[in-house]
Amino acid sequence: MTVTAVLRAAAVATAAGLALGGCAASEEPTGVDETTITVSYSKTDAFTALDTLLTTAKEQFEAAHTGVTVDLQPITATDDDYKTRLQLSLGSADTAPDVFYEDTFNVRSDVEAGFLLNLDDHLAGWDDWSLFDDGAKGAGQGADGSIYALPLGTDTRVIWYNTHVLEAAGVGVPWQPTSWGDILDVAAAIRQSQPDVVPFSMYAGTGTGEGTVMQSFYELLYGTGDGTGLFDDAAGKWVVESPGFVDALDFLKTLYDSGYAVSPDRALDPNVWQAVFGEMFPEDTLGGTVEGSYTPSFWMEGGSYPWPEYGDVMGVALFPTQNGQDPGGVSMSGGWTLAASAHTDEPDLAFEFITTALSKENALWYAINNAQIAVRTDVAADPTYLESNPFVADVSAAVAVTNFRPANSDYPQISVAVQEATEAVITGQQSPQEAAAAYDAAVRRIVGEDQVIVP
Repeated sequence: MTVTAVLRAAAVATAAGLALGGCAASEEPTGVDETTITVSYSKTDAFTALDTLLTTAKEQFEAAHTGVTVDLQPITATDDDYKTRLQLSLGSADTAPDVFYEDTFNVRSDVEAGFLLNLDDHLAGWDDWSLFDDGAKGAGQGADGSIYALPLGTDTRVIWYNTHVLEAAGVGVPWQPTSWGDILDVAAAIRQSQPDVVPFSMYAGTGTGEGTVMQSFYELLYGTGDGTGLFDDAAGKWVVESPGFVDALDFLKTLYDSGYAVSPDRALDPNVWQAVFGEMFPEDTLGGTVEGSYTPSFWMEGGSYPWPEYGDVMGVALFPTQNGQDPGGVSMSGGWTLAASAHTDEPDLAFEFITTALSKENALWYAINNAQIAVRTDVAADPTYLESNPFVADVSAAVAVTNFRPANSDYPQISVAVQEATEAVITGQQSPQEAAAAYDAAVRRIVGEDQVIVP
């Protein structure tokens, strides 16, 4: 069966399950009258899966709760703009939504700010919570150990490469680089054989926001082998003066200075990813890049950039460590959650809506249609999920070498400092050493001298 056929069958089967679930729920109304639950989330032309999921959950929930209306409030904005607008609304009971879409990296800071409802008591009565992966549960955990957000799914980061481009450069596929040098060698071969092709691009700068750190810088930093990363968990402090930080910036400088990546001005465009997946890969004008496991969702039937041939043209590889040292590959994992506001007047209904959206049937649909790595064990074992796209096994295997962002309330500011360092390097404003020193100074300003450590 083709990928498209599998997806169509999965969608039909799942939709049938959703419809049945909605009908069953309507038989036991709670009798709550004239109540509205507001739900804020991100929706763009390129990201509609969540809107479909929440619209389905709304229909199910309203059928099960007579007199209750779910007011969906989609926000059309980039990820960073969405987060900014959400943050502005969360501080006041007058503007905070009852339920909202929350990036895992904002959970700790929003818990400390008092924005998120503690869900422990509610979870104690929800049997499905035992079906969620323990690592995924931790993504919604506050520093106090309580759960404040429930995961929609998780992801990994891998190299996506165009086999047509690599083969034209004389590179055998499947391709698995074993060091950073291997990537540069292949990029050079592509440039020589196909001058009009961008050999290997990685995000950099503030334009692509968190994508710069998750899909670029971290793969480099955590692959240097210095064992520190950005944050020393044992010491509970931020790492400064890291040799690995300089090495990571130096690789980006080489990539951009050599003309292997997109031009710096194009890299700073927040929408550069749209060109990458909507034009460059399908048109064989890009060799490779680093992106998330959700990438097939762009190309699937019904996706932003439908490309039926993607399964035959594209390949996946782990991003290698700097010199091939153990564990041989590097990945990053993140994900998004659903959370309830600490200001909500309807905590029970808010929690019930979240669990409606995260039922097995809904979670299966979302995992397939948004190409998520499933966090429910029953979804992860479902045949329709396992057959949903040709790369499920490959991107799931990257979990074995994955890393997670620091679960710390200072992280959002630190992330911006990393992005600024990469931008300074690819635009030639600073050398890697200068940009790293500027980053170190920024970290000290953000967290204080007593909260940093030198490896």
